[in-house]
Amino acid sequence: MQFVIKKKIGLCFVFVSLFLQAQQPNYLDKIIILENKISRNQFLDTILKIDFEKAMVNTKKYLLLTQKAEQIALNKDSISLAKVYEKMALAYHFSSKPELSIKYSLKAGQIYYNLNDIENQANTYINLGWQLKNRDLKNAILNFKKGIKILEKHKPTSYILEKAYNNYGVLKQREQQLDSALHYHNKAFKLSSAKKDSIAMPFAITHIAEVYMKQNKFREAEKLFLEALKIRQLKNDTYGVSDSFLYLGDLFYKQKKYSKAINYYLKGEELATKNGYYPLKKYATEFLFKSYEADNNLLNALIYHKKFTKLKDSVLNTETNNKIAELQIQFDSVEKEKAIAEQQLIIKNRNLYAIIITSVLLILGIIFFAIYKRNQLKRRQLQKEIDLKDALATIKTQNRLQEQRLKISRDLHDNIGSQLTFIISSIDNLKYVSKDANEKLKEKLAAISSFTGDTIHQLRDTIWAMNKSEISIEDLHARVLSFVEKAKKAIPNTTFEVTYDIDKNKNLSSLVGMNVFRVIQEAINNSIKYAEASKIEVHFSKKGDEFQAKITDNGKGFDIKNVDLGNGLSNMEKRMSEVDGKVKIISNVDKGTEIQLQVNTKNTPNDV
Repeated sequence: MQFVIKKKIGLCFVFVSLFLQAQQPNYLDKIIILENKISRNQFLDTILKIDFEKAMVNTKKYLLLTQKAEQIALNKDSISLAKVYEKMALAYHFSSKPELSIKYSLKAGQIYYNLNDIENQANTYINLGWQLKNRDLKNAILNFKKGIKILEKHKPTSYILEKAYNNYGVLKQREQQLDSALHYHNKAFKLSSAKKDSIAMPFAITHIAEVYMKQNKFREAEKLFLEALKIRQLKNDTYGVSDSFLYLGDLFYKQKKYSKAINYYLKGEELATKNGYYPLKKYATEFLFKSYEADNNLLNALIYHKKFTKLKDSVLNTETNNKIAELQIQFDSVEKEKAIAEQQLIIKNRNLYAIIITSVLLILGIIFFAIYKRNQLKRRQLQKEIDLKDALATIKTQNRLQEQRLKISRDLHDNIGSQLTFIISSIDNLKYVSKDANEKLKEKLAAISSFTGDTIHQLRDTIWAMNKSEISIEDLHARVLSFVEKAKKAIPNTTFEVTYDIDKNKNLSSLVGMNVFRVIQEAINNSIKYAEASKIEVHFSKKGDEFQAKITDNGKGFDIKNVDLGNGLSNMEKRMSEVDGKVKIISNVDKGTEIQLQVNTKNTPNDV
């Protein structure tokens, strides 16, 4: 690996002057100035081309630019808007606003899903996993696996796979699966080396070194940390350099070499503060406090603990405040030792009592304040989780609705399209009928007219369902009655009865309602053709979470075991299976027939 690294560093020297020019501190300012000097589309393209290390020079200005880009992209194409949302998610992430980062990642993902953009769809899963790592490690890992699986299958050479392997290895470290973590970091290094990616490569090297550090292989870890730092310094990657300093600090902190650790932490903090890298700055202040405390430098430990507490937005807890009080008491005790020794015994006791009372009151106040703040934080976190779940539920609902519409559209196409084709074919055949065969011609025209009428009725039924997102029991009842009225003309001596004992305002989804109606049509038609019944009844009811419909006749019936039920039953079963329903036929010779329909509506929104 060292040979490969040195080869990459040699190449970096050739282009180092170009990199340094590109990394001027006022780079983002220059782009902001361009807003009124170039076209809106050119300004948008310029923002989208800002690479990672330039964006991280000033995250606040980068966020401002992405917000300007959003206003332009809203009036442009979907792919541009999705790319802008990805950039905004990145800016919010490094501005420590995870809820907004997740929100814009989901927005980008929805657009890529609609465009069937597989590579960027996978990237959305990976980004979401990284943003969830501190909230829900299990779901974070599941999202990473999903994104990696898609890329390995469809886009095995994608640059996104480097990032995915690297960050997935980090999550494996959190699970203490160090061998697995090392496996994925090495895969990331292999990909980035092949592409000579001077940004991704040091990230992979750093994470490999981190695993070595956790395995107490300190010499190997230090060597790789320094190699990564050198690449980043040549690239003038300020974020990466700050990150490398902090990793070196961690290495020496773990070895209890606190002076060296403090040196690197201070360097990392300085760069992070200068460039607005909030997460890195918070990390640096936390471990400066811990390092100074371990090194028995109580004054600096107290200073950096206060900085760290402030960076956490004043969200305090009991452990934190007890530690502040402990450090404060220790520091004050050292400073006051000489004065107390020179005072009289009475004054010494009085001061001691005052300190004890003050400390008790302070600790009690801090405890109550910490409990109050902790409850506030829990409420905010719960609300954010609810918002995230609502966003995911909305996406699922939209997908489900779209599937229903597509199924209804296929029904319209398959049934009506084939019948209209038959009409056209029949009319063409009339050209070859003899002019003298008037009776034959009339019969054909009558058949076509009847067939066309049936087709129109089917078309109306399908459109009726398609135009409704929900079908009430009253609507279904009225539709069946309308069909029955037409059936009476064919068999005027047969009595029909259509009833229900459900609230008429209860609803079925359009897909369930349409399929139930079609099966009822098929059942009534079978009774008319074969049963020779004097009475046909249709009844709707509800049992628990099930919607039920029964179609009964008092006709001649049949022996189910000895009769081929043909395509009629097959069509009924197919339609009910589409909505997770069931069909049951009960028939006896000379005792009539009963067809039962059952649909479980427990998990169907807006259903009965």
